[in-house]
Amino acid sequence: QVQLVESGGNLVQAGGSLRLSCTVSRSIFSIAAMAWYRQAPGKERELVATITRIGGSTSYADSVKGRFTISRDNAENSVYLQMNSLKPEDTAVYYCNRLLTQVQYQYYYWGQGTQVTVSS
Repeated sequence: QVQLVESGGNLVQAGGSLRLSCTVSRSIFSIAAMAWYRQAPGKERELVATITRIGGSTSYADSVKGRFTISRDNAENSVYLQMNSLKPEDTAVYYCNRLLTQVQYQYYYWGQGTQVTVSS
């Protein structure tokens, strides 16, 4: 059974910080690079950050580089997103999943996401 459970979203003022967590079913976590995505109202889902399964190499969208940090705990089947210096344009529903191409988005299960709202 596929499990993706995101948490940690909240309402925060600009400049603040949040830490998102995602619990992932072992069947996905043990074989996949993981990623965080976000979708703002009226916009397409976008890739925010990625982390490899072995070695923990990371990559970030230019819009969050230097502010967000992705990490994973292989013992806990969890992936995290530390978000600092938040901006109103970071407001979105955040999702975690295996690393997918945009074409693959529609074919894979997604969790409910967690809402992040940044006020100015």
